[in-house]
Amino acid sequence: MAEDKVRLGGMALANGVLVHGPTSWACAIRTDDGDVKVVARRKRVLASKIESPLLRGPVRLLDAMAIIPQIRHALPEAKLPFQRPSVLAAMLGSATVVKLLRSSPSVRPAAQELVGGLLSLAPAVLALRGSEVAAYHGAEHISIGSYEQGKRATKEHNRCGSHLLGPLLVTTAIGNTLASRFPAHARGPARLGAQLFAVAASTEIFGWMVRNPEKSLAKALAKPGHELQHRFATAEPSPEQIEVAEAALAACLELERE
Repeated sequence: MAEDKVRLGGMALANGVLVHGPTSWACAIRTDDGDVKVVARRKRVLASKIESPLLRGPVRLLDAMAIIPQIRHALPEAKLPFQRPSVLAAMLGSATVVKLLRSSPSVRPAAQELVGGLLSLAPAVLALRGSEVAAYHGAEHISIGSYEQGKRATKEHNRCGSHLLGPLLVTTAIGNTLASRFPAHARGPARLGAQLFAVAASTEIFGWMVRNPEKSLAKALAKPGHELQHRFATAEPSPEQIEVAEAALAACLELERE
């Protein structure tokens, strides 16, 4: 009988790979000395237990974010992609530009939100492009994809978070455009509600895209994320980087199967 595959996700680091499943995570890095160091833990937040469509997306985001402080505590040598000064500067710069854009009366609200959403991507693209992160991102996709498919996979993966780009841009623009019509005193809470709506709706749309990859709409929504993966966010990894990704994968699967 064929083995049931564990549903896995992951994240690239500047010196390694994080792989996480429904109940566990594992992070493997290449140390400055050239050794592979691996840490695996149980998750504190279990998004897989949430059934509500309104809560699944936000809780999955919380699930992923909750792993970061655990990694920093258990594996201090891990280099997170957003730690670089250039990325932090890009985050500050894009936030400033988006704020100025939203205060401009000459730009329509829908255009403000769409352009603002695109500008908000700059730090993520900068974090992934160049250095070791893009190659470790490719190694993450190859290791997880090869496990799922039973053969060597490519560096692009159809369940990568980059495929949320299309749905998230659309839902965020719609939500924030509606929020901008609220009275000034209620606009802050309305924008917060719009962000929660965007995450929840995008996650559900993304799930539909994964289940229906042959649909024209699914292909159209996935196109921006695929191009981001192919051109900027991933690079062909070295055998040493794939070794690191496979170490994280094996450690995560070992905990999941216990």
